[in-house]
Amino acid sequence: MSIPASLLEQSIQINIQQALQEDIGTGDITALLTPEDEQATATIISREDMILAGQPWVNSLIQTYDPQVEVIWLKNDGDRVQANEAFLKLAGSARSLLTVERPALNFIQTLSAVATKVADYVQRLNGLNTKLLDTRKTLPGLRIAQKYAVAVGGGQNHRLGLFDAFLIKENHIMAAGGIAQAIAKAHDIAPGKPVEVEVETWDELNQALNAGADIVMLDNFSTQQMQDAVQHVAGRCKLEASGNITLENLREVASTGVDYISMGALTKDIKAVDLSMRFNG
Repeated sequence: MSIPASLLEQSIQINIQQALQEDIGTGDITALLTPEDEQATATIISREDMILAGQPWVNSLIQTYDPQVEVIWLKNDGDRVQANEAFLKLAGSARSLLTVERPALNFIQTLSAVATKVADYVQRLNGLNTKLLDTRKTLPGLRIAQKYAVAVGGGQNHRLGLFDAFLIKENHIMAAGGIAQAIAKAHDIAPGKPVEVEVETWDELNQALNAGADIVMLDNFSTQQMQDAVQHVAGRCKLEASGNITLENLREVASTGVDYISMGALTKDIKAVDLSMRFNG
C-alpha cells in the first residue's frame, strides 16, 4: 500500500507548521545575536552509518521559512551515508540557517532512524518472498512521515489508518457476532477495500478463510503453526505473521512461507541518528 501524493503533501505541510510553531513560536531570539545581513554556509553530517530519509520535509521546511536559503543535497533519500560523511549543505542567511537547524535535523534524525532500521530488517529477508510491513504504532503526528521512511528503507506500508483497509480483531468480531458476520459486513460497508482478520486459533483461521478474508493475520502462532497454516491455506488468501517477532527470529518466521510480517518495532522502537551541522569557516 503506497501513500497517495495528496496525503503525503498534506502531512508534510502539517508537520512543518507544527515544527516551526513549537520551536520558533514568536521568534528565534538567539539568532538575533548574529548580524542581520550575515551570510553563511553550513554542512550537515551523520555521526553514524545510516540510510537517509526526510528530504521532502527538510525541503518544505526551508522553503516555508526562508526560500532564499540554498539547499544542496549530496545524497538522496534511500542512499547509505557513512559515519562522518556530509550529506547536505545549506547556504544563505546565517540567522535562517541557525533557526531551521534543529527542526530540520529532527526530521532527518527520526526518519533516517526508521529507514535504517527497516533496511537492516529487510536485509535479513534477502532471498525470501516475505514482505516486511509497518503498523499503526507510530509517533503521534508523524504517521505518514514514518511510513514514508519505512518505504525508503525497503519495507512496505500496512494500512495508513482506519480509513483505507479493514483489520478485524477480537473486539470487532464480538461486536459483529462472529468472524463471518464481520467479514460480510465489511464487504457491504466498503466494497473493494482489503479485509484482514486477526486470528489466534486454527478454528478462527478456517472461519476467516471460508468467509472470504483477503488477509489473515496469525497472531502469536508458533513457527510450526505458521508453516502448517501456509500449507493449509495454499494461496487462498494472504497470510501475515505478527507478535513476538524480533530481528533474531525474523528470517525463521519468513521461512515458513507467510506473505507478510508486520512489526510495530519498525516505527515505535527507534533511536534517533546522531547528526551535526557546522558552519563552514
